[in-house]
Amino acid sequence: MNSPDYEYLRKLLKERSGLDLSADKQYLLESRLLPLARKAGLSGIPELVQKLQGGSSALITSVVEAMTTNETFFFRDKVPFDHFRDTIMPEVLKARAARRSVRIWCAAGSTGQEPYSLAMTLKEMGAALTGWRVEIIATDLSQEVLEKAKAGVYSQFEVQRGLPIQMLMKHFKQTGETWQINPELRAMIQHRQLNLLQDFSHLGTFDVIFCRNVLIYFDQETKINIFNRLARQIEPDGFLVLGAAETVVGLTDTFRPLADRRGLYRPNDPRTAAAKPAVDGVAAPRVAAMAGR
Repeated sequence: MNSPDYEYLRKLLKERSGLDLSADKQYLLESRLLPLARKAGLSGIPELVQKLQGGSSALITSVVEAMTTNETFFFRDKVPFDHFRDTIMPEVLKARAARRSVRIWCAAGSTGQEPYSLAMTLKEMGAALTGWRVEIIATDLSQEVLEKAKAGVYSQFEVQRGLPIQMLMKHFKQTGETWQINPELRAMIQHRQLNLLQDFSHLGTFDVIFCRNVLIYFDQETKINIFNRLARQIEPDGFLVLGAAETVVGLTDTFRPLADRRGLYRPNDPRTAAAKPAVDGVAAPRVAAMAGR
């Protein structure tokens, strides 16, 4: 791959998905895009770039989806789900006792393991949620991974990654060499295609937002933009959950970290919180709700 082709692909991916590749990631592009080029009947990366420059929207979509990371597994990193069970939901149950409803958004739902892990956690709460309306919205850029999430069908390898055996036997049905999550849990989740910097105000406000292992792919300006927009979509007493390598510190004052609760944040009072001024009023590029969840 020559330098002009690499720079073109870097710029394309930044504009279309928010993926901010450093100058030394040429090997990553080649490893993911060369199989795509061959599948499309092209000789290699140079011809792929020519087709992209010609404006093939279907091929552009395929390139973006090939480059977005869809690494995920059930109860990934464990700690956020412990926080969800032991800290977040007890607070939500008290705060929402009058309306008896809770809304949760997985902003990078990928192939479904994260939202289904939340759904299983809620089911394990049993009678505590009797009479409650629970809504989980799972969004992602890739329509392909969303279709897999909707089906809720996973291989033996996938269900062995992070899923306790008792939950597998309780919430899944085996068919041949695959496992499908029960219809009751699938019905708890709405899967929607969404690019994170497109307008998502139509989703409404949420009590809990999981936005894990997404922001690590973006530059600082884009991260700030996302935090500011998330702050407008979360209840004043809601919870934001980030990945272990992500933080709001030094980027925005719209959220504050909870002491001794790694990756867990709450909104600040909007009257006193302020975004870092460097990006106020700046239009950000479209950003993918990439999965690396």
